[in-house]
Order: sequence, then C-alpha cells, then structure tokens
Amino acid sequence: MLGSRWGMPNGGGNPETHIFVTHYHWDHIQGIPFFAPLYAENNEFHFYSFRSKFLGRDSLKQVFEAQMALPYFPVDMSAMNAKRKFKEVEGGDTFNIRENKITAKWLNHPQGCLGFRIETPAGTVVYATDNEPGDPKLDENLRELAAGADIFINDAQFTPDQLKTTRKGWGHSSWKEGVKLAREVGAKTLVLFHHDPDSTDRMVDSILRQAREEFDSVFAASEGMVITLGATGDNVQAHMPGARTSLRREAQFRANVTGVTEDGKEFQEETVVRDISLQGALISLQNMPQLQSELQVTMETPGQDGSQSSMRLKGYVVRIDAGAEKGQIAVGVVFTD
Repeated sequence: MLGSRWGMPNGGGNPETHIFVTHYHWDHIQGIPFFAPLYAENNEFHFYSFRSKFLGRDSLKQVFEAQMALPYFPVDMSAMNAKRKFKEVEGGDTFNIRENKITAKWLNHPQGCLGFRIETPAGTVVYATDNEPGDPKLDENLRELAAGADIFINDAQFTPDQLKTTRKGWGHSSWKEGVKLAREVGAKTLVLFHHDPDSTDRMVDSILRQAREEFDSVFAASEGMVITLGATGDNVQAHMPGARTSLRREAQFRANVTGVTEDGKEFQEETVVRDISLQGALISLQNMPQLQSELQVTMETPGQDGSQSSMRLKGYVVRIDAGAEKGQIAVGVVFTD
C-alpha cells in the first residue's frame, strides 16, 4: 500500500529515503521485493540494520539478495534501479540523519532485534516491534528508548494471558505491557503494533478498548494509517484508513437477504444483521450462499423520530463460518453499493 501511494501526486515519496530494518524474520522483509519505488531509478534508499552472527558482514544486503534469488523470485536485485546503500548499526549506536537523531538499542527477540528512537524537531517517535518483557537488561533498553516519546509504537501481539502461558518465550509483548511501560516512562501516545495473524478485527478492537480504559491516548496500528506530530502540547493526530474509521458496532437490524445457495438455488430470508460497519457486516443465515456470490441486503433502520426506513445494500460473500446458534451460518459480507 505504501509503495502504491508513493508514486501518486503528494504521495509523500522522497527521492532519498532512510529505512530501518529491525531484524531479519520473514514478516519484516518479505515486502521488499514488491516495493515499487525500489525499481525507479530516480530514488535512493539507505537501509540500516545489524550484523547477524549467522550471516556476518553485509547481513542486510545478503538477506535481500537471498530472498530474491532464483527460484524464489522472478527477478533478482539487479532489476531494482533505485540507488541502494546499506549501513550496519549495533545496539547502543547513535547517529544523525540531517536534523534527526537516531538511537538503536537491542530488544528481547529470537536471533536479535533492534528498536529505534527517532528524535525530530517535531517530536520523538519510538519503533519497538518484536520485544518480550522479562530480560532486565533488554527491558531497560526499551525503557530508555520510550522515555518521554511523543509516539511509542510497541509490540502487542499477544493477550496478557497468552504472554504468561502458551506464548511465553516467543519474543512478543501485550497491550497491557505497553500501557504499563508508556505510563511509567511518560510516553504520550501508544500505538499497538504487530497484531497476531490469528486476531480478527473484532479482537483487535476489543484489545484497543481495554487499552484505552487504562491509558488515554492509544491507537491500534492499521494499514494506511498516518500519524502526524503537531506543535508542542498538541494532541497527536491519527488519520485512519477507510477500513478502520468505521469501527464495528454491535447491531440488531432486521433485514431481508436474497441470494444464491451453494447448490445454485435462489433464496430469500428474514434475519438480523449484527456487527455492522460501513464496509461490511456479519449476517446470520440458515441458507449457505456461494463464496464470492452477490447478496442484496435490505435493512430496516429506525429513525430518530421513531419512524422506520429501509437501507438497501449490495455486497459479496467473503467468509462463511459456523453460526453462534444451531442451524445458523455466519456469513461475512463486504458491501460494494
């Protein structure tokens, strides 16, 4: 998404860009071959990361080259026309990029991971992905990075219970640990990051609600989200993508659904719509519609004066799960019209 937006007018792309790579696990590097700005010759990229004991010198360059080597990718790195420079940094290093001061510190994660503190004229941003509390020295590193930060982006992959039990030692943290640390070190805004792949949007929303009960300024990171630092004393502004601006709400709308069943028969059914957003809904049905088939949903919506009106929407089926009640199917619908 960032790569696509980069080339648009006012897309924010800069011919000279600095990218900090925290570590070499797949979920943090696999987007590089698909990052379109790397193929434009007028761009220049500076990459920063550490020397891995498993790879030795030029670790970051080796990693990028290896994941694009044949037969893993159609082209190798020579197809990238942008200028590329690689710089090795270690935990404890401090350096400047123009008017910005960068500090790197080690975090607690398997095979090593760096957290970065970026001090800018507009404020301080801390990027501390992939860290697990429990190592006193590395916990102190995180505290030093986050101290007084305007924006503290922290790992929140697991729930507090998972962190204590089944996911202990996996190298990740929880929203509760992030809130605790943000409060202790005076961070102004906490951004929950590195959501678990098994967490649904509803689960992330629930985590966010819990975090906001204990800390005033918290956001859950999402694709396309833009955070803007304002003047000293101003609140941080977070501009959310469309998929997240319409947070889900529990609903009890009566609806009429028409569509095509799995075996090709047309159906019409009265039901109730729950968990509605502007993008889609989770609908309980007795009929099982075809995946990717179109549904028409007509909902009765109460007006402020007590009158009833109808809202007619078209969408397509993206998910079919077991329903909460016997004989019911939970159908995920994305609205298109």
